Amino acid sequence: MNSRTIPIVAQPASRQRKREAPKGRTVDPAALEDVRRLLGAASRAPEYLIEHLHRLQDHCGHLSARHLAALAREMNLAQTEVYEVATFYHHFDIVKEGDAVPAALTVRVCDGLSCEIAGAQELLARLPQILGTQVRVIAAPCIGRCEQAPAVAVGQYALAQATCTTVEAAVKAGKTAPEPQGHIDLAAYKAHGGYRLLKQCIAGEPDVDSVIQTMEDSGLRGLGGAGFPAGRKWRIVRNEMAPRLMAVNIDEGEPGTFKDRVYLERDPHRFLEGMLIAAWAVGIARIYLYLRDEYHGCRATLETELARLRADPPYPGMPEIELRRGAGAYICGEESAMIESIEGKRGMPRLRPPYVAQVGLFGRPTLEHNFETLYWVREILEKGGAWFASHGRHGRKGLRSFSVSGRVRNPGVKLAPAGITARELIDEYCGGMQDGHSFYAYLPGGASGGILPAALGDLALDFDTLQPHGCFIGSAAVIVLSDADSAVGAARNLMRFFQHESCGQCTPCRNGTAKASALIAKAQWDLPLLADLSAVMRDASICGLGQAAPNPVDCVVKYFPHELA
Repeated sequence: MNSRTIPIVAQPASRQRKREAPKGRTVDPAALEDVRRLLGAASRAPEYLIEHLHRLQDHCGHLSARHLAALAREMNLAQTEVYEVATFYHHFDIVKEGDAVPAALTVRVCDGLSCEIAGAQELLARLPQILGTQVRVIAAPCIGRCEQAPAVAVGQYALAQATCTTVEAAVKAGKTAPEPQGHIDLAAYKAHGGYRLLKQCIAGEPDVDSVIQTMEDSGLRGLGGAGFPAGRKWRIVRNEMAPRLMAVNIDEGEPGTFKDRVYLERDPHRFLEGMLIAAWAVGIARIYLYLRDEYHGCRATLETELARLRADPPYPGMPEIELRRGAGAYICGEESAMIESIEGKRGMPRLRPPYVAQVGLFGRPTLEHNFETLYWVREILEKGGAWFASHGRHGRKGLRSFSVSGRVRNPGVKLAPAGITARELIDEYCGGMQDGHSFYAYLPGGASGGILPAALGDLALDFDTLQPHGCFIGSAAVIVLSDADSAVGAARNLMRFFQHESCGQCTPCRNGTAKASALIAKAQWDLPLLADLSAVMRDASICGLGQAAPNPVDCVVKYFPHELA
């Protein structure tokens, strides 16, 4: 026998051990009946997993292991898959066997940067004693109400400029549901020419080519942060194979950003008409709206107005529009992570290529847009691309909706010329700084856009103007700091946010945000180590969260060295 040959030795036959129970947790018949009753006639397709988790949590106040097992059985999914998705999103409360059930009411105190400098930490310290054990008080990442800082959510009820007294009063009064919005409804919108432009497009006047050309002439770029030219995106997706889908990002989780919420609260149909025009121009078969879970009032508004629109569509054959509910994950603002979430999965960014325009939702070419980009479509087409491009300052073109918060006298959404400077924005649109405060620093693009000193307050705020300074405009969320604040404190707040919101998929971001947060929490910063860490995160992270997370720290080192002395 060759020495390299291994003989095959027959093994004695053995009886296979009979499994005593089904694989995974045994399904409780009562829990299965609960799930079936709650889901009713709703589809059991895997893409609706997150929607069904919301149904369970809204009904029970939490997600128990027995209900998760029953949901897995009902949807024909592995229990591990259901559990992984449920634990990925911050707004789902998983209760394991033996664990205490959370309080019936949860009060979320925003600890984002704008709310922190407005007194959020004091609320977090005092409210548990005031409200007692029947109410759970927790810190929450930015909830999209930075102009109302400090902002608090009592259940689903949003409270602006919250104090311990107003929060206690809201709890005692049972204010836990969103209040009706004073928005322009379908009848009012139509009374002022709403959907007339869409009907003209459907009739062929103007035609598709001229509509896309107008969009290109306007210079409108995506207003969610990436800034890709909108008209060019329409052409790219239109040239892909049908059927094509559309995904609209209304997640708006960037700290400091709230413009989409404000516009949606006021005039939802202006956005919906722009969306349907884009869908017609590109040839979209189905539309998905992804709305962040913190915007409960906006969800109620959209549900109402979409029902009215379906009952009285502006034209026959209008694409089906599905409203999907986020579950508390900043990463789902990234387009591919949002698509994963719409498909009922964990919101983890995809590697690219292929790009979403080629292989997006359910493997189909997908037109992905931010809410505000579509909000401008009607006005641009009615007034012409040259009208939009005619606005601007300091050599820039167009209009920008700036979400301004922090130490200014009048925070809010400010519609201003592209290229306006931070100093001009503060003085001309925000009434100057708050009494007793001097302009010290600003964040030009939310948490990930970096931090600049007041000495650079005359830079044009627009796409491509801030990159040479290590910053970017992103979604145009401007947070203003005064001499009462510190850039070091801001960086610590922002890095804690990034650590909390990292999806954990890639090591550079998962470990890098945690390591950076620990390093800058120290009194003395290890600058060489932070520089190495920044380079690794920028070069090796899968998506923009990890790539941009070092921006605040790098800016502190570059522009505020006196704070580190």
